[in-house]
Amino acid sequence: MADVLPYKPRTGEIPTDPGVYRFRDADGRVLYVGKAKNLRQRLSNYFAPLHTLHERTRRMVTTAASVEWTVVATDVDSLQLEYMWIKEFDPPFNVRYKDDKSYPFMAITLADEAPRVMVTRNRRIPGARYFGPYPKVWAVHETIDLMIKAFPIRTCSDASYKRAMQTGRPCFPGQIGKCGGPCSMTVTIEEHRAMVDDFVAFMAGGDERFTRELTKRMHEASAAMDYEAAAKYRDKLRAIEAVLGKSALVLPADEDADLFGIAEDELAAAVQHFVIRGGRVRGVRALTIEKELDISGGELVEQVLQQAYGEAADVPRRILVPVLPDDARELEEWLRERRGRKVEIAVAQRGQRAELMRTATLNAQQALLRHKTRRTSDYVSRTQALTDLQEALGMDEAPLRIECFDISHLGGTNVVASMVVFEDGLPRKDQYRSFNIAETTDDTDSMYQVLMRRLAYLDADPLSPAADAELVEASPDPSTGSGSVDGSGSVEGSGSVEAAGVVTRRKPRFAYRPQLLIVDGGRPQVEAAARALRDSGHPEVALCGIAKRLEEIWVPGDEFPVILPRTSEALYLVQRLRDEAHRFAISHQRRRRKRDITTVLAEVPGLGEARIKALLKHFGSVTALRAATPERITEVAGIGPALATAIHTHLTAQRPAASR
Repeated sequence: MADVLPYKPRTGEIPTDPGVYRFRDADGRVLYVGKAKNLRQRLSNYFAPLHTLHERTRRMVTTAASVEWTVVATDVDSLQLEYMWIKEFDPPFNVRYKDDKSYPFMAITLADEAPRVMVTRNRRIPGARYFGPYPKVWAVHETIDLMIKAFPIRTCSDASYKRAMQTGRPCFPGQIGKCGGPCSMTVTIEEHRAMVDDFVAFMAGGDERFTRELTKRMHEASAAMDYEAAAKYRDKLRAIEAVLGKSALVLPADEDADLFGIAEDELAAAVQHFVIRGGRVRGVRALTIEKELDISGGELVEQVLQQAYGEAADVPRRILVPVLPDDARELEEWLRERRGRKVEIAVAQRGQRAELMRTATLNAQQALLRHKTRRTSDYVSRTQALTDLQEALGMDEAPLRIECFDISHLGGTNVVASMVVFEDGLPRKDQYRSFNIAETTDDTDSMYQVLMRRLAYLDADPLSPAADAELVEASPDPSTGSGSVDGSGSVEGSGSVEAAGVVTRRKPRFAYRPQLLIVDGGRPQVEAAARALRDSGHPEVALCGIAKRLEEIWVPGDEFPVILPRTSEALYLVQRLRDEAHRFAISHQRRRRKRDITTVLAEVPGLGEARIKALLKHFGSVTALRAATPERITEVAGIGPALATAIHTHLTAQRPAASR
């Protein structure tokens, strides 16, 4: 592959003005749209030597056959033009959005003669004002039922309204008190419009004003002994309080804001959009984003805001994001043009805003996990993933049993490894295994040791008494039901069944032969694993590794990695295997650390379980306890001077690594 692209323009040809650029393929299809404050500086990054580019960026520029650009007057204009072109061309290398589901909205048809409130999923009703989205349809209906008690506006269909206005007979919802429009023959069009304005103002966050006004009118009517009017105001006030009670006050009562929590990995991101009006969360929307090129967190936030407000009329005065984009000032100006007033983009750093951001981010993390799990749990997706993986790795058959290995340590100490098992694309947690590694030089040596120990069981006779005796030494993992392998390589998983005097031994699950081994790491880890396969006499088992930085797949002996497409089901399956192996390794390491800490303190004479818990609760860790003086240790209830001195002496005599 040539290191210089044939369509690369001369540097002097590219202007230094702000603008928008497009990469096209040989057929003229737009592959990528981007913007820049300085076109020459930005495009020069794409035409750097190919070996220095991110793997997916390199794939984009080598797929393209030409690049073109359009100069604009301001950075704000480039934002607008970029958004328009992305909508028009839907470039495959730009981020792609997918709603988790079609959310219901509350809509008020302000363009109608007598506006109505309705539940809809259509966001393109001319002149409509939208509120939400709501997580469930029943939640919208419940809110409307409460709201029309305080603001009795029209709810009937257009056909019912037209028929009622022509005949002079109230519409059916009006007859039963469910419609307060002019078609109910109780208010004029002008009076109804005023109620609609109040309805919209309340939903937009003006709840305190209405609460104060209704309370004042209720008291005035009561003082004037107009108890019927006072009762009506009381009922309206209760309806408003019921609506407010559906959502807690999460920010100051005068706060109107949109908050975006984002969780991402190399290929996808999940966004939780909290709509906050009057300090309350009035709507939540979830988006899933698929990424092709490597973009920063700030760039992702910018793309999310463009998507959220490109066609939206309801822009709040404050937008809270996890990280500020580089073009925050231009985005604020772009949003100000849509809102007609000032818009602030800020990072939620402390207080209630930061707490709400943590909640949104946690929801986004769970949504991202569900997105990835859903893709690998669907039968069709699993079948496609295994087929794609077979083709990408050049295997003779689909890998129905896959084992993935990960190494975890703390600064070179407490080295452990994990093995997770997927069969038919689904996890088999009862067959997960964890390993303790007593001595090692580095990650590659650890990987070699673990695989040698695991592969040894492929040659063992699973029905021999010796194998059974060796296999029953380890105890099962209490959190997952899986076994753990100790330093000698023993593993839980065997057993025998006695029936009618005949003993039948079950085949140990550890002896099942995998079709594919996956290691967490790049080329060095893969080569170490390949060496283990050769030395153990099992070169027939397929092998690959996944490097986290670029999500590329390494195959032993290949100089360049395999790059699976962003939308590949195989890539999602391999990612999930890698993430599950990492999670399982960390869990095992934490259990070991907790056991080691308890063991260190239990060696002190006179220190029982209750006092150990009290010490750890007071100091937080053995490291902090080791640094404490005997006088400080005596501050813990039940610890006297003599015992405090014994604890201090014992811990300071231990190696620092003992508490890790």
